[in-house]
Amino acid sequence: MYRKPELDFGSAAYYHLGKFPPQQLEYQRLLPGMLAATDALARYDQMLKGMHNSELFLAPLRGQEAVISSRMEGTISTLDEILQLEAEFGEDDEGAAAEYRSDVIETILYRRALNTAQFSIERGQPLSESLIKSVHRQLLSLGRGAAKSPGLYRREQNYIGARGSRVVSFVPVAPEHLAAGMEKLFELMADNDLPVLLRAALAHAEFEALHPFEDGNGRVSRMLITLMLWQSGAFSAPHFYISRFFEDNKDQYLNALRDVSANDDWEGWCLFFLAAVEQQAIANLDVANTIRQFYDDMKQQFTELLASKYAVAALDYLFTSPVFSNSRFTKTAGIPEQTAARFSRVLLQEGLLQVVREASGRRAATYRFEPLMQLVRV
Repeated sequence: MYRKPELDFGSAAYYHLGKFPPQQLEYQRLLPGMLAATDALARYDQMLKGMHNSELFLAPLRGQEAVISSRMEGTISTLDEILQLEAEFGEDDEGAAAEYRSDVIETILYRRALNTAQFSIERGQPLSESLIKSVHRQLLSLGRGAAKSPGLYRREQNYIGARGSRVVSFVPVAPEHLAAGMEKLFELMADNDLPVLLRAALAHAEFEALHPFEDGNGRVSRMLITLMLWQSGAFSAPHFYISRFFEDNKDQYLNALRDVSANDDWEGWCLFFLAAVEQQAIANLDVANTIRQFYDDMKQQFTELLASKYAVAALDYLFTSPVFSNSRFTKTAGIPEQTAARFSRVLLQEGLLQVVREASGRRAATYRFEPLMQLVRV
């Protein structure tokens, strides 16, 4: 009779029961990193405030974050795929699920869950346990995660290790201690006496160590960074995404998290986190400036090419929906239908649009604003 191989706990680290929040942090050691990260964030936020519509310019970055954060958990998709799904199916999840890979569905759910959290906070809802559970419920509402108790804390022990391996690298908190652990986590998140960057660092590490859900923990914990920093006023618009740095430095990221429990090294983790915030803020500033300059260049080009008072409205639509169905463009861009149809023809002729899928039967053609996609693909 075949017996399933047992897990290997030989080198596993175990949850730091009774050691959160850390009783003491050496602020002198952390201060240079805090100042550098704060300065980089302030410069990034100054750019956000100078944009007449940061949501317009930086909407593609939310899709980029969804792709990268999901990829860190082994869910592989592309920005083109998730934008094409949205263009062709909108909110028709069942129709999309019949035509697209489950990885693409899961990534689109990450993007939607982040949007939902943003809107909830804008309406005054606190960053609470109920909001986190709601985000998780949406994140796992379809695909492989739908069978893993969306919106509910786990009731069994879980383990962390390399995908496909029986070797356990970390053992999260036992289920009987999870509720108390989450309560302490939310108490820390609400502690305004602690600098927000340290709060976000400690909260992310603790959420990962608690691993409260059956699935989706990494994605939720990375969303938490953006939401905490934004809600606390570290930047004025929710367009700071850090998963790129974590993925580019994945071994260091995972080791720093593990060392919190294995060696009580909260300061080492905080230093890594502060460096991540600094470097990601610098990178995001470069990307945002590039996108803004591109918009200014395209604004002049669209005005000359389209020779219409609706030219800028067309450009704005393509920035928020760089992959779109022609029927949706003609109906929802705020442009008269015949004018929108002419715009599509002109932009195709000029090579600014590319055909993703030809019209077929009742399905409209799908186009891609390729120059913008070249700037934001991951």
